[in-house]
Amino acid sequence: MIKQNIFIINYNPLYEILNEIKGNLSFNVENYISEDDLLENSSLDIKNSLIISRSKNKLLSDKKIDNKNFLDLSLFPISLNKLVELINIQLIKLKFSHKSKFNIKNYELNLNSKFISKSDLSLKLTEKEIEIILYLNETKTKHDVADLQKNIWGYSADIETHTVETHIYRLRKKISDKFKDENFILSRQNAYFID
Repeated sequence: MIKQNIFIINYNPLYEILNEIKGNLSFNVENYISEDDLLENSSLDIKNSLIISRSKNKLLSDKKIDNKNFLDLSLFPISLNKLVELINIQLIKLKFSHKSKFNIKNYELNLNSKFISKSDLSLKLTEKEIEIILYLNETKTKHDVADLQKNIWGYSADIETHTVETHIYRLRKKISDKFKDENFILSRQNAYFID
């Protein structure tokens, strides 16, 4: 499991405490002297990390990070256990938010709201439609009806049903009607795929 990152800005005592107990933490801790010091490291994934500081900083005012990525400790005294709990909650929220959005072709699929969007258009999807899209997009290979029956619906390949064809037909029609895209889910040789 890849640990998420905590960036502590200009708060060395906190860094030293967390670094001392890092073996017991579910996240990585890095110390930075200033916001500029943090921003100079272009390899960092700031948008999926939590930044801790004792003061509001220019990263927020310059819109380089979102409020959900920032933990301001100037507002209250807090015990170490409560701080670690608060950090873990913020990281879970970040992870959930990050994993809830997928880019597929030039669309954005939001698993929380169950919408697929492109430009200023969006379309509400069912849970099964989302499963189909994610499965077809995941492997970038062609999936025949038997494969989809087994892996999306859990049916045996020898059961005679038109469930797959019906669902994919309806999904393709919804996307075509809303986005005027006939090529989102493609069909070749009795198999479906997203290219």
